[in-house]
Amino acid sequence: MTETGDRRPLASRDTQWARSIAQWLAARSITPNQISQVSMVAAALAGGSFWFAGSEIGWGRALLLVLAAALCQLRLLCNLFDGMVAVEGGKGAADGPFWNEFPDRVADILILAGVGFGIGSPGLGWAAASFAVLTAYVRELGRATGTPSDFSGPMAKQHRMATITAAAVLSILEPLWNGHNQVLLVALWLIAIGAAFTALRRGRNVVRNLKAGHADN
Repeated sequence: MTETGDRRPLASRDTQWARSIAQWLAARSITPNQISQVSMVAAALAGGSFWFAGSEIGWGRALLLVLAAALCQLRLLCNLFDGMVAVEGGKGAADGPFWNEFPDRVADILILAGVGFGIGSPGLGWAAASFAVLTAYVRELGRATGTPSDFSGPMAKQHRMATITAAAVLSILEPLWNGHNQVLLVALWLIAIGAAFTALRRGRNVVRNLKAGHADN
């Protein structure tokens, strides 16, 4: 189904653990914008970990991959809590919309380009990052033209991070079949192709909604 609206639908937002952490953050001198900025730091560290892991072997590689996976999830947690602290915590700021979107685009680029450089396929990494940014551009283009924000997949932000996190964990097992970086290579292809399809799907939805609105007028 196509998920639309002004806020990304997240089941985790309604969990007790997420509400408790968000309330704890909101009760302190921590702003949503600061949480958003931390997500870029986490993404930069994740991208660096992927990059260095590409040339490592043994336990060093395994530790870097675990670190990269954890940092990708930290990026997602920051994306969850910045919105919760802003909306549910009532700490939204005038420049909040900028910090809600800009760090996500930076994070996608840092992580996916880092993977690409790590596995020796920088072009593929940049392609995956570019299509990831394009999915968000089409969503914002739709909202700017008066249609609902479209968060549909199959390779929306949470899907991209799930894919690359799973690939990082599975890559630890590559020595079992004398492999090296193949899992991350496949993951990047999946993200690049999936994000391209997602952008096209969202674009089609925008055009369809605009035509429907024009017909109503």
